[in-house]
Amino acid sequence: MKKVLVIGCPGAGKSTFARKLSEKTGLPLYYLDMIWHKVDRTTVSTEEFDTALSEIMNKDQWILDGNYLRTMPLRLEKADTVFFFDLPLDVCLSGAIERLGKERVDMPWKDDVFDDEFRQWILDFPKKQLPEINRLLESYSGNVVRFTSRQEADEYIEQL
Repeated sequence: MKKVLVIGCPGAGKSTFARKLSEKTGLPLYYLDMIWHKVDRTTVSTEEFDTALSEIMNKDQWILDGNYLRTMPLRLEKADTVFFFDLPLDVCLSGAIERLGKERVDMPWKDDVFDDEFRQWILDFPKKQLPEINRLLESYSGNVVRFTSRQEADEYIEQL
């Protein structure tokens, strides 16, 4: 396990798991949200994002936290392990709400309000994102670890 993807619905616990995995393994951790978003809530250009992502993926070891479906096929080509958080929607919604008002290392700003657009993105995840993720994982030849609860993820970390 040297090149790792951590994917799943927002609020599922991806970033917390990725941080714990990095601490246990010593693998460097990169948050895709920190590459894509600027502090002023705008985004970098697609070219800037792709360049930064390529630089990371050319390294010998990494953990990449985030979905970003557009680049997932490329990341899957390079990754040897995928941790997929396939948690119930209510868990993801409550996870997103629980982090309101908290400083986060995986996002360049602090959210104080659960905005309608983000809430809808989470609600649409099972219909819009999940089928494509499952399709991509079907043809992936590396190791896939699918978590259906945060407890499973915690137990995995404890066993390392």
